[in-house]
Amino acid sequence: MIDIKLIRENPDLVKENIKKKFQDEKLPLVDEVAKFDKEHREVKQKGDELRAERNRLSKSIGSLMREGKKDEAQKVKDQVKSMGDELESLEAREKELDDEITKRMMVIPNIIDPSVPIGKDDSENVENERFGEPKVPDFPIPYHTDILESLDGLDIDSAGRTSGNGFYYLKGDVARLHSSILAYARDFMINKGFTYFVPPFMIHGNVVNGVMSFKEMENMMYKIEGEDLYLIGTSEHSMVGRFIGQILKEEDLPQTLTSYSPCFRKEVGAHGIEERGLYRVHQFEKQEMVVVCKPEDSMYWYNQLWKYSVEFFRSMDIPVRTLECCSGDLADLKVKSCDVEAWSPRQKKYFEVGSCSNLGDAQARRLKIRVKGKDGNYFPHTLNNTVVAPPRMLIAFVENNLQADGSVLIPKPLQPYMGGQTVLVPKKKK
Repeated sequence: MIDIKLIRENPDLVKENIKKKFQDEKLPLVDEVAKFDKEHREVKQKGDELRAERNRLSKSIGSLMREGKKDEAQKVKDQVKSMGDELESLEAREKELDDEITKRMMVIPNIIDPSVPIGKDDSENVENERFGEPKVPDFPIPYHTDILESLDGLDIDSAGRTSGNGFYYLKGDVARLHSSILAYARDFMINKGFTYFVPPFMIHGNVVNGVMSFKEMENMMYKIEGEDLYLIGTSEHSMVGRFIGQILKEEDLPQTLTSYSPCFRKEVGAHGIEERGLYRVHQFEKQEMVVVCKPEDSMYWYNQLWKYSVEFFRSMDIPVRTLECCSGDLADLKVKSCDVEAWSPRQKKYFEVGSCSNLGDAQARRLKIRVKGKDGNYFPHTLNNTVVAPPRMLIAFVENNLQADGSVLIPKPLQPYMGGQTVLVPKKKK
């Protein structure tokens, strides 16, 4: 949510930003907010003046009574009551206007960073940089489900019977590999100075509204029936929500946090052949990075965060690239975002394994998170980035470490977490 002062003082900037995001249907919202805001301030001022006058008159009633001026006192009482009725009406209108303003402000997109490329959708995202040499071996690479099943590590059929589409069982060495990757990611971030958390996996609706747009919520979140609780789609939700309504000490910034959680998402849908298997699922686990910092430091942390993801994947010798999200592909709360994509030797292209985002002060405004500074309180900036999100990361892992005989090498950083194993050997023949 943007600062309403922008609409008061520079509505053209807000409209231009909406156009850059190709959301012209939202342009009327700017003028509507300006209109409601003007009336809201007028109603509030009138209410404040009326309240002050009512208080003044109320104090005079006692004096009139002591002076024996009962008739005059009664007239003042009637006047005070009338003022109370009018004040109640003004307060109701003020609340009504406040709701109308908030409803519109919640869907007006955040102001994007000037460096964001302009484009309509993800087809116009821009490659930034590649890290590592992408290779295609001289032997055929099976689909990832076939590789994992050959290692006796994946059972989708049973999950279909227990839970339906979009679920899976990992087992044996593959399940251990999955947990090892998460444990390595946890320690990787702790060694970067981040504080490790295991957060709540369910959050209240007001936290959901604070961390994401309504459209995202509808497409992603599972609601617990009969309760004000939602399953988180990423631990960023509960980690940023942790600060709701708080005033932070400036000396405690930046808050650099890394969190583990299972993640639950509605999205599966028909996305084509490459969406089979573990590409899009209803549940997965993830290690996340979250930063809460001073506004002037947020772009520094943005660049630090995506670099940590690149370093993590390269430590396992997986080639990656960063892809700058264009204006039309940015979620409404985001100022700037890039995807980290891993190389798929089978597809001979890169695919998304993580996303790094700077949300400016949008989440802090919605959640009323403030920092006590020397010159008064201000809203901090929040950022998040994926360290790793298996099982999708397993796809990049097995493809890039697959050998001609069907075995899968385990890179050195993971070997201590795998009990010293250096290779996974096929146990089943397809």
